Amino acid sequence: MSLPILQLKPNMHSRIREGHPWVFAESLKHHEPIPSGSLVRVMTDYGYDCGIGFYNPNSAIAVRLLHSHEEDVTIDFFITRLRSAMAIRQRVFPTMDSYRLCFGESDELPGLIIDRYGHYCSVQCLSAGMDSRLDMIVQALIIIMPDLKGIIAKHDSQLRIKEGLEQGEYIVHGEIPDAIEITEHDIRLRLSLLHGQKTGYFLDQRLNRAWVGRLSQGMDVLDCFTNQGGFALHAGQGGANSVLGIDSAIQAIESSRVNAALNGLEMCTFEQADVFDYLKQAVHDGASWDIIILDPPAFTKSKATLARAKRGYAEINRQALKLIRPGGYLVTASCSQHLTVQMLTDIVQAESKRINRRLRLIHIGGQSPCHPILPIMPETSYLKCLTFAVE
Repeated sequence: MSLPILQLKPNMHSRIREGHPWVFAESLKHHEPIPSGSLVRVMTDYGYDCGIGFYNPNSAIAVRLLHSHEEDVTIDFFITRLRSAMAIRQRVFPTMDSYRLCFGESDELPGLIIDRYGHYCSVQCLSAGMDSRLDMIVQALIIIMPDLKGIIAKHDSQLRIKEGLEQGEYIVHGEIPDAIEITEHDIRLRLSLLHGQKTGYFLDQRLNRAWVGRLSQGMDVLDCFTNQGGFALHAGQGGANSVLGIDSAIQAIESSRVNAALNGLEMCTFEQADVFDYLKQAVHDGASWDIIILDPPAFTKSKATLARAKRGYAEINRQALKLIRPGGYLVTASCSQHLTVQMLTDIVQAESKRINRRLRLIHIGGQSPCHPILPIMPETSYLKCLTFAVE
């Protein structure tokens, strides 16, 4: 049985023919109702076959293209795509067994996120098509990684609501212990896939954490939004005199303390506090550090809230700049896709001028190679991590 065919409106084909995998509902001609998660074929108004994709009538992204012209999606399809994705990670990180194995559209599996942590994986299905094929995805993972002991579905993302999907977390294969241990740059990390944020750990900052470790020898370091202590631990391992990690979540602080003890990093301490309030109080108290790291959660998920997000970035960067000793460093990150490197640079520069601090941008970091960027799709490029020398 042939697949349903959805036809693009006139002049709606350029971006899609160039390789962008999203077909928006407003780009499609009227068609008969099709069940959510169905496989469809997309054609231009002049008959060009754009390939197959997963359909969802509940989403503004009506079709997520798979860059395939087959008539079906089978376990073999997922095996081939996931093996290709894993080959890149194993080439880039030959000695590591923890990485983002699948980064959705960038790995030609739109709406699918898979993080590997040694013998365990966490999976996020962010589209109806992937969600309805979760069993197939799990079986493919077991085939390409036969030593897997457990897979957990971390279906708590707000993006599932936009797709008309239910939220929840549940084990889909084997067992998931309360805590697992991985290694990053010789630092041992005890993580919880059952209770951790997102898919367990923020693997996208891996190279930026290593950079901070190289920068930190002999320094007093403040790590804001420390989460599970990633930047703080790397600073400590890099020879920092003292490291203080701040986070509003007590669970994050407890995890950070466990990880510091696991590595014998006694110079690393952690406190629960709201970062905005903590920075303001530190300025009032006359505190100072050689390095301050700002790695906040995304302040905006859309262009509509970008102006407000910019004010938030301006506030924390201004307060941090007041607290950095002359000759120190500001490491400031943003995971908001709509805030560009230039925007973040301009914000920090403007705030430094307001308080008469001089800056030099010495390093621009991005997301780890296990979060590859699809050039045609700017949405896949989201993380920026800038280091400024501060006078």
